[in-house]
Amino acid sequence: MTAEEREALLRERLETIRARSAKATSWRSSTGHLTRLVNRDGFVSVKARLSREDLAFISGARDEVLAFAELALRLLDLHRPQEAGGITSDPDRPIRRCRACMARWPCPTVRAMTEAVHG
Repeated sequence: MTAEEREALLRERLETIRARSAKATSWRSSTGHLTRLVNRDGFVSVKARLSREDLAFISGARDEVLAFAELALRLLDLHRPQEAGGITSDPDRPIRRCRACMARWPCPTVRAMTEAVHG
């Protein structure tokens, strides 16, 4: 498989996950209420109306989150800082560049990842 084919498959998978996530109902507003319903065994008995999209999302969410975490960690392993070398006016704070793309640190990849995670 070529690099272009692998990139196309990755892009397709990410777009599918994004589309499925966008169609599913967010449980964020319900979690505060549900947290108060935890029983002695540590569970909440939930009766909810779930759409097909919700079930599809929930069924694959754990594996997809694990895959995203692995992808993010691999990207961070690739995009690490290194000293750029050369002359600097502040020897205590040398200029650093990304090992992968050689952009000034933090590189655009790490900045985009940080913005996506932290909003």
